[in-house]
Amino acid sequence: PSNPPCLRACNTFYKIKANELPPRYNAVWFGISTPPPFLLLGLAGLAAVAVWCICRPGLIFRNNRRRFWGLLLACFLLPPLAAALLGSTQYQDWRHLYFIYAPFCLLAALGGGGIMAALSRQGYWRAGVCGLAGLGLGLTALQMVQIHPLQYIYFNFLVDRATPEYLRTQYDLDYLELAQRAGLEDLAASHPGETLTVRARRRHLGILPAAARERLQPATGGRSADYDLIYQWAAGQADLAFNTAYRRRLYNNTLLALRPLDSSRMTPAAIAAYREIYRQAVAGEPIIRADYNVYRDNRRLTFVRENCPPGGRDEWFGVKPFPTIPETLPPYSMQAVFFAPYYNHRVRLDDLCLATIQLPPDIPGDLILTRRYLGNGGPAAMPLWEELYTLSGPGLAETIVEYRRNQPPPANPDAFAVFIDRDAAGGQRLLYAKRDCTPAEFESRVTLHIAPADLADLPANRRGHTFENRNFHLDYYGGRPGGQCLAAIPLPDYPIAAIQTGQTDRWEVNLYPPDDPELLRAAYAALSDRQPANRGVFDLYWRDKRLVYLRETCVAADTAANFFLHIIPVDAAILPEDRQAAGFANLDFVFERWGGHFDGKCLAAVPLPDYPIAAVRTGQYGAGQGELWGVVLAAR
Repeated sequence: PSNPPCLRACNTFYKIKANELPPRYNAVWFGISTPPPFLLLGLAGLAAVAVWCICRPGLIFRNNRRRFWGLLLACFLLPPLAAALLGSTQYQDWRHLYFIYAPFCLLAALGGGGIMAALSRQGYWRAGVCGLAGLGLGLTALQMVQIHPLQYIYFNFLVDRATPEYLRTQYDLDYLELAQRAGLEDLAASHPGETLTVRARRRHLGILPAAARERLQPATGGRSADYDLIYQWAAGQADLAFNTAYRRRLYNNTLLALRPLDSSRMTPAAIAAYREIYRQAVAGEPIIRADYNVYRDNRRLTFVRENCPPGGRDEWFGVKPFPTIPETLPPYSMQAVFFAPYYNHRVRLDDLCLATIQLPPDIPGDLILTRRYLGNGGPAAMPLWEELYTLSGPGLAETIVEYRRNQPPPANPDAFAVFIDRDAAGGQRLLYAKRDCTPAEFESRVTLHIAPADLADLPANRRGHTFENRNFHLDYYGGRPGGQCLAAIPLPDYPIAAIQTGQTDRWEVNLYPPDDPELLRAAYAALSDRQPANRGVFDLYWRDKRLVYLRETCVAADTAANFFLHIIPVDAAILPEDRQAAGFANLDFVFERWGGHFDGKCLAAVPLPDYPIAAVRTGQYGAGQGELWGVVLAAR
């Protein structure tokens, strides 16, 4: 963002999270939303009380008047200080601490009184200060009248109020949507004698006076809207330049857009602008071909339909971004952490219909879900089509089709095909795909167990386990275009040894990294100067927090049976509660998870926990055969 660093604390919810506010957040908001005369007088009062407390602290306890001002100082400073130190969650500006404004105003009165007392013998200076204070208060009062009834979006000169759309794209403005009523009343007044249908998203038309309600009807029952009300929360909404119905702007910032959806109600400039968007879009190849072709120019998506039939029900288009970086994921359970969807209604230019959606530049990742809907919108609206797409590459469906050409279909007809892929930023993701997928399959819970190559990468409360549990629902991370399920799940950025995923009692897929003979040979060469901790069916090397299994002459049958690995810690209290009674961590594994075959040999390097270990017990066991071999190794 272009704003100075000291003001970045106030960026919109696209920039910072409500539960991760910087300590300066409330101080910055207070400083930029308080009228300058009050701010200066309040600082003077704060300085006076602070000097009293520092120079003569005893008077705070003996003098009632000084005690009163000391309490006001504490009431003003302690709540925001506590919020900063405790990391309190807050929403939209500093409204959770408005109660500190009363003691601040009293401190401002003290500061004003102190200044006037100091200038009691300086008649000209006193008159000048009074004149400046009166001018400042008068200008503040005039500005409050001008922005009525939206006084709560007041900003002072400490932020840029002159650059068009700067405040709207950097700060929360009319988050209570008070401008909606005024905008709809202006729309009714500008079309006397007409009855209009309006697509109003966040508030019902019932807030209007009776006369306006009779002429502004909601676009329900399949009726196509004449105007689309777009509420301007922050950056990302398109078509601000085409706002022709509601002209009021505050600080050169648009609060809402009442956009005509038909060229008969547009200005010539708006029609020309839409035509230019169309010209730029069709100059490239569509990323999606359907009844509406979808074109992409950087992060602007344009939905275009030529020879668009007249009439029909209302159409709207949505784009839902998904996070594709591990930092956006909860540690153990993938929930619906995608960012807010962006949507727009189509506009008609004669026989051309199009819609544009501009995505902000700071969405983490490049995976998006595009949809076309009919009807009223909202959860009840079913998409006519949807497509997963990566902004930096081909459609996700195309990517999965390419994988399928080189992969056999799953043996289980209920199973999903699961692949590992990398996004444009180099991060790993897991792709799920299934043809003829039912809604029940798509909405079902999926288990996902991720085994790191180094157990130290596991969260602290997963000690004693070999994997991280990240269960999720497919519909949170994908779509169901054309009856087939597609989803893309971000993976952690640490090295992964194995992945196990599936749906309970339906299907399961186990993914292991492919054998890399060169890596196995390098690991084997590193053992040339070491003596094994035990020689047997497998030679065992305990080194660098890893237990290496090596067999010089090895065939596939030698590694087919499962391996058991029990870790006995120095202190059983280190283990998770469910393992403390047993006294050891159970890290049983299959050979392919940690190793492979090369040059007639086989080698696996299993990471060990990073807590103090007293001994390990390991070996192999077969189904129905019991323990095939086992050995106990004591820590050295």
